[in-house]
Amino acid sequence: MLDTAATPETSPHIDASSISMDRLETAIDGAARKLLDRQTADGHWAFALEADATIPAEYIMLNHYLGDIDDEVERKLANYLRDIQNNDGSWPLFHGGEINVSASVKAYFALKLVGDDPAAPHMQKAREIILAHGGAARCNVFTRFSLALFEQIPWRATPVSRVEALLFPRWFPFHIEKVSYWSRTVMVPLLVLAALRPKAANPRAIRIDELFVNDPMHDDYRLENPTGSWLGSLLLALDKIAQPLQSLIPSSLTRIAIDRAMNFIDERLNGEDGLGGIFPAMANALMAYRALGVDKDDQRVIATRKAIDDLLVVDGDTGFCQPCVSPVWDTGLAMHALLEAGAESEDGRLSQAGTWLEDRQILDTVGDWAWCRKNVRPGGWAFQYNNDHYPDVDDSAVVIMALHRLSGGGSTHAIDRGAKWICGMQSSNGGWGAFDADNEYYFLNNVPFADHGALLDPPTADVTARCIGMLGQLGGNIDDPRISKAVHFLKKEQEADGSWFGRWGTNYIYGTWSVLSALNAVNEDMESDYVRRAVTWLKSEQRPDGGWGEDCQSYWPNGRHEMNISLPSQTAWAVLAMIAAGEVESDAVRRGIEFLLDSIDGDGEWHEKHYNAVGFPRVFYLLYHGYRAYFPLWALARYRNLVRGNMPRPQYGI
Repeated sequence: MLDTAATPETSPHIDASSISMDRLETAIDGAARKLLDRQTADGHWAFALEADATIPAEYIMLNHYLGDIDDEVERKLANYLRDIQNNDGSWPLFHGGEINVSASVKAYFALKLVGDDPAAPHMQKAREIILAHGGAARCNVFTRFSLALFEQIPWRATPVSRVEALLFPRWFPFHIEKVSYWSRTVMVPLLVLAALRPKAANPRAIRIDELFVNDPMHDDYRLENPTGSWLGSLLLALDKIAQPLQSLIPSSLTRIAIDRAMNFIDERLNGEDGLGGIFPAMANALMAYRALGVDKDDQRVIATRKAIDDLLVVDGDTGFCQPCVSPVWDTGLAMHALLEAGAESEDGRLSQAGTWLEDRQILDTVGDWAWCRKNVRPGGWAFQYNNDHYPDVDDSAVVIMALHRLSGGGSTHAIDRGAKWICGMQSSNGGWGAFDADNEYYFLNNVPFADHGALLDPPTADVTARCIGMLGQLGGNIDDPRISKAVHFLKKEQEADGSWFGRWGTNYIYGTWSVLSALNAVNEDMESDYVRRAVTWLKSEQRPDGGWGEDCQSYWPNGRHEMNISLPSQTAWAVLAMIAAGEVESDAVRRGIEFLLDSIDGDGEWHEKHYNAVGFPRVFYLLYHGYRAYFPLWALARYRNLVRGNMPRPQYGI
């Protein structure tokens, strides 16, 4: 029986009779059909992945660096940049956010490159607020590299970044194996550029001197201490000492290091899917090829250019450039939602999706992850269409659970092989990182180059939870040593208020959903104190309209209550989390379901423009356009299934 007791402190109150099962079925059917309509002919889903202004701005800057201007495409990207500009003239890191100087400088520069008049009102407003926040000299390290390539600032404004570091032995404090995959693929071609110091073609000879408070070529550029620790201060001092000594490094040694860097890039070039499958790495690789004089007709250059252009999303007269694509992630999650909705027999389309995923399992390539796990066989899945050197633990767990459910709970070669790879990737502390094991060289966060704070890929609560959930769905329980060690890791990671941090989704709602789903899957006592504290926190965060919403500002201290709107995707996470904790009969869940029913439109869609995920906390945020399509559907269908089946909790790992 659903609890219909009054709850005076909750407004509006929703009792069992207020949720019409007919209305629920109509919403599930409409959303499922809408999602199926988005499936491609070969069986997969691929929704747009939107970042901030920096990626489309960098696309324009790349064209002008190369001298390969595409006025038609750049005009559409410029329209997008103007559309997302804040009213105060700045550009934020996420919708509704405050000014980010680096993003604002890149957006302004890109608009000026495409021909916007500096005297235009939107450019004047941008210039004024950038100057009010210290000017372009306050940009982060990666933006400084871009500006140095365009000769807007001197190279001394960048930290010492020597390509010869690739020759260091592994025991050395810095080694390329000790940083994350995304840092590796972005950094290696960037180090080549820093060594060669090429000059951008910049055919229109555009400068942005007006964005600097002082003369940009003579300013005293200060680097920030990334962590504020004594080690960071020491490394800043060493950087100052090393700056004038760089000319003493033998050119022959630099040449050897550049060759090693290019061998690294060529081996991982990834064809038309691009180096690392991410835009910054692809762009840096293309610029490095140009700096080395590689011909435009070289197949490496052609493939890399196509990989970059394939990231464009153009809709009429506007468009943006994605940081990467997410087809495996979207397909796995869409399958979970549709399986929950009961779409198994829908013309065999989910079987087709399962086949598509199985075909993308990485079985032969021994990627960079093997540097720390030499005896583990490949078996994971990448995030993108192809990225064989960098399979993603999180994606792999989601795919395995989807294939397992599709097979009716049976075991297949793909499931077994993938699960073994994930087990082999468990870190020594019991947790899992996204792409590497035991990537916890935290002292590296002190180097001046790492002012973005995302140099490493340590174990996190959300990825760990996904792996626990997978093991639970495959039959494991809390007594399994691997699982108990992982649960111990999660207990240590729990926040004081009962929530869990979300590394890859925004934020504590995402992390808490991930963990509670996993704990339920391994038969943890969902009445235990630490679980109930998480449930209490979720209830406390529910908004008056019945939904949940969390702003990207929550990644900063004291920023956890900035959101003033509920989002369908985050409401779905909260509902799924509460249901996993046995709260299917609670008023909080009913109110969340009612919010999702109220916010779906007549076409079976939910809408949200606020960012719902994170690339790097406090640095780079994402809007997964697919999240509004499959997570709310998933939550509604799960609620219906449990109520209809009179079951207290779900049986799956996610």
